[in-house]
Amino acid sequence: QVQLVESGGGLVQAGGSLRLSCAASGRTFSSYAMGWFRQAPGKEREFVAAINWSGGSTYYADSVKGRSTISRDKPKNTVYLQMNSLKPEDTAVYYCAAGAFFGVTSEMYDYWGQGTQVTVSS
Repeated sequence: QVQLVESGGGLVQAGGSLRLSCAASGRTFSSYAMGWFRQAPGKEREFVAAINWSGGSTYYADSVKGRSTISRDKPKNTVYLQMNSLKPEDTAVYYCAAGAFFGVTSEMYDYWGQGTQVTVSS
C-alpha cells in the first residue's frame, strides 16, 4: 500500500514557476514508477510526466516538454515536478500517482494522491 500527498500548488503569474511535491509513505515506494497527471475543469485527466522506479528514465507530455522536470528523491520518498514558464493553459488540479509500470495512461497507476491546485493567471 502506498499513500501519496501532493503539495506545492498555488496561484502564479504566467511565465512563473512552481515545484510540486508528492510525499509517499509505504515500504515499497522505491520500486514504483511515479507519474504526474492533471485535470482542468470540464476536461479529462491527462498525463503530464512520469519517472521510472530508478529515476533513470523520464517521459513528458508534449505540452510540458522543455518546461518541466520530474525527479525523485528516494531517501525522502518524494517525487517532484518542477514547472517553469507556466501558461494559463497549465491551470489544473495536479495529481501524482504510483504504479508498477512506467507509462502514460492513468490505468497503469494503482495509487493516487488527492491533488493540488495550480492556477496560472495571464
